[in-house]
Amino acid sequence: MQTFTMRSILSGIETTKTLDVTKQQYNDWKHNGVLIQKAMPQLSADDREWLMTGMHAVEWDNIFGGKNESV
Repeated sequence: MQTFTMRSILSGIETTKTLDVTKQQYNDWKHNGVLIQKAMPQLSADDREWLMTGMHAVEWDNIFGGKNESV
């Protein structure tokens, strides 16, 4: 379990979450070029999006008009 604080790239709102991610998984994604869905398959698409952009699902839906299924 790791705790992350992210700031939304669009709203600037800062939130903190504790996610079921190991340091190795984080490093594989952030520093070693592994796709986030490969490095952290146990996370939901919403949690992966939040980790990449700081955006919550509601913020994504409000801006883009639908559920983010791409990650």
